[in-house]
Amino acid sequence: MPKILPFKAVRPTRDKVSLLASRSYESYTPEERESRLRDNPFSFLQILNPGFKYQKEISGKRRYQLVRNRYQEFKEDEIFTQDQNSSYYIYKIVNRDGLEFNGLVAAASAEDYENNLIKKHEATIEYRENTFKEYLKTVGFNAEAVLLTYPDHSEIEKMINKVMETRAEYEFTTTYRDTHYVWNIDDEAFLKKMEQYFAEMDAVYIADGHHRSSSSALLAKDLKEKNKKHTGDEPYNYFMSFLIPESDLKIYEFNRLVKDLNGLSKEEFLIKLDAKYRIENRGIAYYKPSKKHHFSMYLDGEFYSLYLRKNNYKIKNALDGLDTQILYTTILKPILGINDVRNDTRLEYADGKKDLVFVKGEIDKNNFTVGFGLLPVSVAEMKQIADEGLTMPPKSTYIEPKLRSGVTIYEF
Repeated sequence: MPKILPFKAVRPTRDKVSLLASRSYESYTPEERESRLRDNPFSFLQILNPGFKYQKEISGKRRYQLVRNRYQEFKEDEIFTQDQNSSYYIYKIVNRDGLEFNGLVAAASAEDYENNLIKKHEATIEYRENTFKEYLKTVGFNAEAVLLTYPDHSEIEKMINKVMETRAEYEFTTTYRDTHYVWNIDDEAFLKKMEQYFAEMDAVYIADGHHRSSSSALLAKDLKEKNKKHTGDEPYNYFMSFLIPESDLKIYEFNRLVKDLNGLSKEEFLIKLDAKYRIENRGIAYYKPSKKHHFSMYLDGEFYSLYLRKNNYKIKNALDGLDTQILYTTILKPILGINDVRNDTRLEYADGKKDLVFVKGEIDKNNFTVGFGLLPVSVAEMKQIADEGLTMPPKSTYIEPKLRSGVTIYEF
């Protein structure tokens, strides 16, 4: 029974929240980062990139300590203040496409992660886990929430909707034209009821943030071992999460781009492909798959539809039936020679928001030779993978919503 608890968030003052909130650091181009760091002294990027102040790149543990220093300076300057009472934070996003996401920012249990009450569907990389664990240990806070999802729950929905009828603590629109709203709720009856509803669930699922959650679990384990008076209630036993119902998740596909045909001619490649797929040349007309186990392919100025020959492919579990896995086991590995989909530099990914126009453009510019289009993974597939204890190939899902960093911060 998952423990989803209120906490005392550190938050920007109302007048500065729109200036401070930032996207994830990696989502900015170097030019965008430079502009924001130069022109906005309140941006959370000032904390994440403390070397900008000295006009030099700083990495490793020196950077971690400077991040903490910069964060403390923001608190000293009263750009941040901490809530006096433990609260849940209702967070609503209306994006520029008109999609609406409503959820709850709360503290999730690292122990629940270890005990599979918070279920995973992606593998993590040990180096990244340990690197981020050391970062968290030094800076002492979570600024970017792990995205968790839970089965639609009518009572939770009613509680959240009732809160959203009142004036929000924050309301701001970003340059991406997404509008964000936040309400902080410290009413004791509300807190107890919300905690109870989550405790009655069998499990919640990670939608996005596998490395952040695993690193938080590793940190909790480390600090527990060093604390002779450990009780389980210490803040390090939890990490900040944003929980939304399954029906609110928006999942996009990740399309695949490959730089060469592994030494094969176009004709040789198509012949090998024919053993696994029924192939139809669609010419210059854009083709996007409409069914599972169907793929689109763009090669040499033309689109193709690929329909899996099911008599030649056995599905034994949820992973075998996943389109990203099928593409890997039937094309990427045996024909194109891509064994390591995490690290092979011949393979790159484009999230579905860029669509097949982007894939076609990259191939027409000769940056890649062939591209594959997929359908998005469904929530049901994602949950089934997690329930069977399996892991998806990397870049199987691109999931929204994406919260802004720095709007709520969890200290430990």
